Amino acid sequence: MSTGATIAATVERFVRETVAPFERDPRRASHGPSDALVQELRGLAREAGVLTPHILADGSHLSHRDTAMVLQAAGLSPLGPLAVNVMAPDEGNMYLLGKVADPEQRRRFLDPLVSGEARSAFFMTEPAADGGAGSDPSMMLTTARADGNHWVIDGRKAFITGADGASVGIVMAKTPEGASLFLVDLPDPAVRIERVLDTIDSSMPGGHAVIAIDGLRVPADQMLGNPGDGFKLAQVRLAPARLTHCMRWLGSCRRANEIATDYACRRHAFGKPLVDHEGVGFMLAENLIDLKQAELMIDWCADVLDSGSLGTVESSMAKVAVSEALMRIADRCVQVMGGTGVTGDTIVEQVFREVRAFRIYDGPTEVHKWSLAKKVKRDWKATQA
Repeated sequence: MSTGATIAATVERFVRETVAPFERDPRRASHGPSDALVQELRGLAREAGVLTPHILADGSHLSHRDTAMVLQAAGLSPLGPLAVNVMAPDEGNMYLLGKVADPEQRRRFLDPLVSGEARSAFFMTEPAADGGAGSDPSMMLTTARADGNHWVIDGRKAFITGADGASVGIVMAKTPEGASLFLVDLPDPAVRIERVLDTIDSSMPGGHAVIAIDGLRVPADQMLGNPGDGFKLAQVRLAPARLTHCMRWLGSCRRANEIATDYACRRHAFGKPLVDHEGVGFMLAENLIDLKQAELMIDWCADVLDSGSLGTVESSMAKVAVSEALMRIADRCVQVMGGTGVTGDTIVEQVFREVRAFRIYDGPTEVHKWSLAKKVKRDWKATQA
């Protein structure tokens, strides 16, 4: 077996045998599992040798193709990515810092994330009510001005995953040279949580917060790259992060389909098992098709990223195809299980909620389609020259 397959098999055993029993733990709340639960799970992962399994001892990352196997295994439980430290936004932030941070920045901000001792947040999206940046980052309103050997940041951010309880922040703000990224120690009195939003998903510690940033002073050596590099550096993170979302939630949908299949094969109605009724059996058959198509789409895009390409177009295509396929799968699982499917008796209803939110995260389906349509037009124009 490949390195990725070997690690994935170990992670899968750990998630199924050790993590899954915690799915009924009362420390899981509407704004995500408590940090106490996360640290307990990470302690177990550390003992089992599966903590941060996608980053090797020498600091190198698994290939994107191998990462796909590992993150799908972690996603078999909503708590799995948290336990083994491959959850969003930390996984994407670790990837970015590993690629672009200088040695001192890696020591201060990356190492605590890799060890599982700290959580992080990526501060980019802004409140719609302010007219700030959402799917269009060029609308950025948060500003950073130079003041001696510091930058001073002011603005508001929204939907910031994990900000409540994070120790490491990556903040995007507009400088005279353009958008820039800053590493921030948290908590800081200049970074205030206005509120944690009530959302349909509940798998990420700290939930999703609206943030006010008022006079945040950041040393100049905590800028990532150079002034104006923000969009370029964000692209290093965004394409792989879109794909790792696909990987984790593919694992979740595999588990939901297992639960729905077990239910359909055990539950009898009208004289036979539910699975023998065409309307139910066909839904499970369609799930198998969508699961395989999602897996192949992920592997295709992972190969593109492993070739050294930024994979911007390919990750948009994968994000749309996989998120829509997973939504169909999760919806069918609920439908197959009837009333049980909408209760908290299994993780199926949570998977449905998480995947519904995924259709928005990292760019709504419609934004990616719009971007791809612009490429279609550009490519057509190129043929007319």
